[in-house]
Amino acid sequence: MSLTSTAHQLATLASEGGGGGNHESLNPYLTGGGALLALLFLLWVTTRFNRDR
Repeated sequence: MSLTSTAHQLATLASEGGGGGNHESLNPYLTGGGALLALLFLLWVTTRFNRDR
């Protein structure tokens, strides 16, 4: 299987699933909010355990 045929199959699979890329279960606000919370949590952990002063 060549690289171009693999890319073509993946592009075909991506365009067929979910009605052209709009998937109803992926809410952009929920995804962005979850990512923001995860990054804030990581920032809190980093600053909490940074005790090398």
